[in-house]
Amino acid sequence: MRMTSLSVAIVLATLPATSIFAAALDRSGQSIGAFLQKGNYAEAGFTVLDPTVSGRDNGGNGTGDMANTYRFPAFALKLQPFEQFSFGLIFDEPFGADASYSGNSNFVAKPTDKVLGSLPITTGSLKAGIDGGTRVQVESRDYTAIFGYQPTKNFNFYGGVVYQELRGKVDLRGSTYSLFNGYSANIKQNNAYGWLAGFAYEIPEIALKTSITYRSEIEHEVQADETTPLINAIQSIPAAQLGGILSLVPAAQRAAIAGALGKAKGINTNASGDTKITTPQSVNLDFQTGIMADTVAFANVRWVNWKSFAIRPYQFGQVAGAVSPILGKGGYAGGFNLVDYAKDQWSANLGLGRKFNDQFSGTASVGWDSGAGNPITTLGPTDGYWNVGLGLRYSPVKDWDISTGIKYFWLGDAKAETGAHSVPGNEAASYAGDFKDGHAIAYGFKVGYHF
Repeated sequence: MRMTSLSVAIVLATLPATSIFAAALDRSGQSIGAFLQKGNYAEAGFTVLDPTVSGRDNGGNGTGDMANTYRFPAFALKLQPFEQFSFGLIFDEPFGADASYSGNSNFVAKPTDKVLGSLPITTGSLKAGIDGGTRVQVESRDYTAIFGYQPTKNFNFYGGVVYQELRGKVDLRGSTYSLFNGYSANIKQNNAYGWLAGFAYEIPEIALKTSITYRSEIEHEVQADETTPLINAIQSIPAAQLGGILSLVPAAQRAAIAGALGKAKGINTNASGDTKITTPQSVNLDFQTGIMADTVAFANVRWVNWKSFAIRPYQFGQVAGAVSPILGKGGYAGGFNLVDYAKDQWSANLGLGRKFNDQFSGTASVGWDSGAGNPITTLGPTDGYWNVGLGLRYSPVKDWDISTGIKYFWLGDAKAETGAHSVPGNEAASYAGDFKDGHAIAYGFKVGYHF
């Protein structure tokens, strides 16, 4: 059983994107499978993810479905100009998010929203002009150039450079976010470079093929356009009027809230500074082997270093530093992040591929993802998943392959929390809601051509 036809069937019959709905912001799975094809090869694919994620906020209000449909393309070109040297170009969208809240939950702005703890003022009384629901959008694009060296028919050593584009937008709305109610950040497109390296080993006679690929983290320094309407509104309150408001706060909390408001009034909302966003390093391990005539078993394991990922825009950090002393214990003033994750992501996919005849091949797979921690951010409240998938590949003529696939996901239940969870002693108070019984369906289409 030679690998050539059967391996192609397995690779092309699977869904164009292997992770699709993974932990944190992970999306494409960053596969380099196209580069490991024999000879010259090109492919183009498109994937659609349709998730349903809903729950209840910490007041028991239903959130409705907060997860939006997500679409992303992928392209790849692999050339073998010499027997021992290969070159590839891969385009994918590795990280992303698209979520929005609506309805009547605490993730949607209302004029009756309290501003800060027991402070007896609301967003409506401040005329801060805050409306709408919480929303997040993150987009990324990777352009990867890979160079490979094959000293023998069994080994392939490769490495390359990654050019990454990243942009995003977030709107925090509702009483869940306290002083950050009304906060918005627009992160304009930023470009940065990273690298990858790995090797593959194969024994064509038994359809065995394995590869391991490391991708570096990529550091972006961005300027975020931020707005903090509640801070602007508080700064406009005359000192005498603010003193009268503070006199209505319980004595035990008055000094701490007065200190936080004093710091808030001193924030320069017109100032800006660099925001560092480092997309995570990762490792992909892929394996397949023939188990009987025209049948292959395959597996993929992926690790992503989300535990080291955090976003703290400049003005957000200034406000977080002002309010953190009243949130926890011991006067902690270190602030907190807009988004971070407690754990690294591990995911795995196992499956079987079968060649039915010269034109049709199929796959069946099961997948698991660990998630990136629970509780987790309100901007993506799921804790890993289980999935099952089916793929079909059709070869109408020699050298052309048309593939389609579908996956169904059971998303893990999660408790949502705000970024203030990292303030010592504030873990319980940062609880924002529970999200259960989430699910998603993903489907894709891909065309491959050997030349």
